[in-house]
Amino acid sequence: MYELIILSLLMCGPLHGYLIARITNDIIGPWAKVSNGTLYPLLTKLEKNGYITIVVGGNDQRQGERIARTFEITEDGSKRFHQLMMDTSSNPGEYQKFFPIKVPYLYLLLPEERLHLLDHYINYCQTHILYSKSESKETYEHTVGQNYMPPERLEGIMDVFQRIIEQWQAELKWVQHLREKEVARIESGQERERIHTDHLS
Repeated sequence: MYELIILSLLMCGPLHGYLIARITNDIIGPWAKVSNGTLYPLLTKLEKNGYITIVVGGNDQRQGERIARTFEITEDGSKRFHQLMMDTSSNPGEYQKFFPIKVPYLYLLLPEERLHLLDHYINYCQTHILYSKSESKETYEHTVGQNYMPPERLEGIMDVFQRIIEQWQAELKWVQHLREKEVARIESGQERERIHTDHLS
């Protein structure tokens, strides 16, 4: 996740290391924080892999005892960014955390790539909804009338299932809205291109 955040930020232009840290913490906060012990070794690794580079003659600034160097993304880093953006299979259990990180940078992808990611997440949300509804129904039917579970406990379990379902339904509604905007944007762009082409002919 941190690799995607860093490369995404640098796709928009060079940044000081301390700004990368601050923005990353703003993204994952308020309770989760990335430590310098995690971030700076990752920056070093990305630099070693050729994905980012230190800006020669950059406006480095001192932050306490550390020099905040300026980093920029390389061509290989841009390719790695694209690979991470299009990856939907590496972290299926945590993809809900990854997708919102991708959304602000969808515009850097081709229209068909954007739709692919949006459609995948729609399916991802729908799968979670169907699974939670199925598990809720099975739990209720298996448990109701049994003496080993107090009614209060069953009611609490059902409330949790309902909360999970409603959260995924809200997530689904959000990404469907994103897709509608994307389709409208694509169609508008195609219409402008058609008008431009007709005018030239």
